[in-house]
Amino acid sequence: MLLDHLAVAGETLEEASAHIEQALGVSLQAGGKHERFGTYNRLLGLKDGLYLEAIAIDPQAPNPERTRWFNLDQFNGAPRLSNWICKVPDIAASLELFPDGVGTPIDLTRGALRWQMAIPPNGRLPFDNLFPALIQWHGDLHPAQMLQDSSCRLDRLVVFHPDALDLAKLLGALDRVVFDTGPAALLAEFDTPHGKRVLE
Repeated sequence: MLLDHLAVAGETLEEASAHIEQALGVSLQAGGKHERFGTYNRLLGLKDGLYLEAIAIDPQAPNPERTRWFNLDQFNGAPRLSNWICKVPDIAASLELFPDGVGTPIDLTRGALRWQMAIPPNGRLPFDNLFPALIQWHGDLHPAQMLQDSSCRLDRLVVFHPDALDLAKLLGALDRVVFDTGPAALLAEFDTPHGKRVLE
């Protein structure tokens, strides 16, 4: 399991995008629409093959026939770093290692991209939605390869949760990810062209 990307959710895509741009001092690129979930995004390429995603419900999309991912149906308030996504080589095998509630694999596409993602039935991941969403990319194409380099590098992701030790035990050691006991939240530290920056 490896860190793949981070998601910042907002009540609108404009708010989610502005939250990232103001925190890091760089501009996002156009993303696309996720017809299966009625959402859309904008993206930021990071160093080392990672990327950031601003995501929100697309007000022009029809309501999906299922609960949206990232618990977006229940999202409200200020935009914030809401989810982290880890890539795995075999999503079905990975799901067998974790407790119920992580989700079932859903086949997804966007343009030439093909992937599977584990989506909980209610859209909300375990540990107050702070368990990583699992993704398996199919083929050689990955979003990070399609994005301009923003000259930003993720230094570390801090996952705060009252049961952080239990979460860390379930997931094992992950590069750049640390777990700390506290109210449920995510915090990401970056090296940027403007120096050290924090995204919450």
